Amino acid sequence: MTEKNKARSEGKAITLSNTSNEEALPAGAGSSELRMWVRLLTCAKIGEKQLRRRFEDEFKTTLPRFDVLAALHRVPEGLRMSALSRALLVSNGNVTLVVRQLQESGLVKTQINPEDARSAIVSLTAAGKERFMILAEAHHRWIAEIFDGVSESDMDMLAQLLGRVRSELSADH
Repeated sequence: MTEKNKARSEGKAITLSNTSNEEALPAGAGSSELRMWVRLLTCAKIGEKQLRRRFEDEFKTTLPRFDVLAALHRVPEGLRMSALSRALLVSNGNVTLVVRQLQESGLVKTQINPEDARSAIVSLTAAGKERFMILAEAHHRWIAEIFDGVSESDMDMLAQLLGRVRSELSADH
């Protein structure tokens, strides 16, 4: 390990010699971990921006609404609001707002949880199932377009590597 990498891993700032002056950089600056993190976020944000725009332009809906429909489609018997927010990695307040909008559109229904009257179960209506299938088909097509220039073997390798990263992120550290 080089002295610069050792300093970075120990959380120390490093100094780069420059012909005109010396400039201190924060610990981790230029590290492969930071470059990977920024690349992951950049790719996710670009892809998400494209999907958001296409859902709005082609279907007058939002990516969060699609995400809720997709989560509910995976669990036909429905989910408690708290389970839905955990599945989507968003706050209860955010999911409540989206569910309310979908309910007003007739795409989801809520019913009192028979096991706990303090909570509600959210599920797709017949119209919600139909709408989800249309949106999911378009979503799949858009994702295929995004990855059109990436080979099948590269996608498999990337999925495997990201699976390992996800495991690391999910582990209790």
